[in-house]
Amino acid sequence: MNYDAGLRKQIPRRARYASRERQRGIALILVLWLTILLTVIGGSFAYGMRNEAVAARNSLSLAQARALADGAIYRTVFELMRPKTLVDVWSADGTVHVWDESGSRIAVNALDESGKIDLNTAPDGLIKGLLQTAAEVDADTAARLIDVIDDWKDADDLRRPNGAEAPDYQAAGLSYKPANAPFESIAELQRVLGMTPAIYGRIADSLTVHSRMAGINPAFASRAVLLAVPGATPEIVDTYIAQRRDALAAKLPAPPFPVPGIVGATLNLWRIRAEVTMADGVTFAREAVVRQGDRRRLLSFLEWQEGDRRLLAVSDKDSNDKANGKRTQ
Repeated sequence: MNYDAGLRKQIPRRARYASRERQRGIALILVLWLTILLTVIGGSFAYGMRNEAVAARNSLSLAQARALADGAIYRTVFELMRPKTLVDVWSADGTVHVWDESGSRIAVNALDESGKIDLNTAPDGLIKGLLQTAAEVDADTAARLIDVIDDWKDADDLRRPNGAEAPDYQAAGLSYKPANAPFESIAELQRVLGMTPAIYGRIADSLTVHSRMAGINPAFASRAVLLAVPGATPEIVDTYIAQRRDALAAKLPAPPFPVPGIVGATLNLWRIRAEVTMADGVTFAREAVVRQGDRRRLLSFLEWQEGDRRLLAVSDKDSNDKANGKRTQ
């Protein structure tokens, strides 16, 4: 004990205080680093939980949007099948119908596929006309694409003068060859040799593989389809569209198209698009192709797929009228 007391007397008091201050400083730094580490860990955990919560809400919202879009498809089918003598009956003429449901905005339209050009059964002149008017390609390019398209869908391996068979696809570095069978979908047209994204994007909406008709139904045909008819001019087409619009507004049948040779029947074969926008901004689109059948089989669904992200054009006035059940043109 006397030895320890003597030793403490030999150590200056100032040195003892300095040693204690250094120890306290080290302890403070350790505490600060520990606090920062815990803060980082807690922040990361909170951020991860927030992301998981947002993802869960988005998944739930997307599921609700998908269910609403599917229901809108069935409602549209019901509306199209109502007797035409009733008031406010829907028509497969591209009219956009908008309403609110469960705080979500729903927009649908329907187009009769008989107003489109069937890629498998239409004559070459009609498809060539679409390439020249809608895609704005020259006559030689259109003729070459027609031969390549015909080589894709015919059953043989004989190459047309401007066509393409398996060796041509191999020479172009492609890993596939012509199907030698009818097109199963319009999207398949993108695989045809020489079909560019620009050309495809301009003609895809005017084509179908479901009507199985050589002609088109002018009552439901778009301006692009009508212009593709050999012998049709912009003046003839625009005059006809105005007359058709007036007739439909008066609840009268559409007038006959003045250019002969392309008339097809109404098929009750509808391409329906339903878009849902949830209150939180989540969107979902459903597209379906539905054929009305008979008593044994009321409906046949030929396509059922998620639609692309484009939105149906709805004006501000149309959006204000949706609560009153009005429809857009």
